[in-house]
Amino acid sequence: MLTSVYQVVTSNYDLVILAAGMGSRFGGLKQMQPVGPAGELIIEYSIYDALRAGFNRLVLVIRKDIEPEFRATIGRRLEAHMDVHYVFQEMTALPAGHKAPAGRSKPWGTGHAVLVAHEAVQRPFAVINADDFYGASGYAALATHFAMTTARAQPGYALVGYPLRQTLSEHGTVSRGLCTTDDLGRLRHITELTRIEKTATGAKYLDATGAAKHLTGNEIVSMNFWGFTPAVFPQLEKLFTDFLIRGTEDPKSEFYLPTAVSALNEQEQAAVTLLSSTDSWFGITYREDCVTAQTAIKSLVAAGKYPAPLWTK
Repeated sequence: MLTSVYQVVTSNYDLVILAAGMGSRFGGLKQMQPVGPAGELIIEYSIYDALRAGFNRLVLVIRKDIEPEFRATIGRRLEAHMDVHYVFQEMTALPAGHKAPAGRSKPWGTGHAVLVAHEAVQRPFAVINADDFYGASGYAALATHFAMTTARAQPGYALVGYPLRQTLSEHGTVSRGLCTTDDLGRLRHITELTRIEKTATGAKYLDATGAAKHLTGNEIVSMNFWGFTPAVFPQLEKLFTDFLIRGTEDPKSEFYLPTAVSALNEQEQAAVTLLSSTDSWFGITYREDCVTAQTAIKSLVAAGKYPAPLWTK
């Protein structure tokens, strides 16, 4: 029988959940899609696992236009279990002296989403996506990392990585941050790849020239499961400012979190530990992914990993 989450939790860390996605490929707000046997959402399984590892304060990054529906559909459910705070990823949330260019409608990306949470976070924190299931072991690994991190010249961050083959969709292409490591398995670089498609032997994607590149599926990728300290906020602000100053003719360009952290790592402004999870990852990108997610949760419940219903009243 699962031990009650409230009996094993310690009150140490924050959990930042990126929930401002527009769900264009899904065709709606996928954060609100039920996957559990009692109608539970993926985000509820995330906070259940996070609570057991010591993350007891939740910061939700959403958009102002979805706030009423989000609070009514999701926020009220989460507030029964965690201390919940809201921050807003808006087009106008930019460093002083900058404004969104005319014609820009797409959000600024995951790096910007984390940056807008800076006023709500004062402790070590994890970052995850609202529509992704990561499993309990990743949160435990991050909590251990935070507990072992001591004062150092460089800020110490962490990334929980997953094998690419575990993260592909049967129903369309995905974007992933491909991790490069040194001989000791430490994170060296993250390359953001888009339009990755599952194949019979692994995966493939198109590079900037349109040429097909093949992957084995064993590569470790970032699924936006990060561990940071508040030291990351001024670093992200500088990188985001540089991104805005450089400008771009592409109104859909984004300030990717994996790319930003990779730059900090390569410039020796941070040390990033690559952690691994023993759990399977799954997420909802396309509406057809819902059945896969529901089947996976059903199996985890049957295996005794989670109670059904998830929360006792």
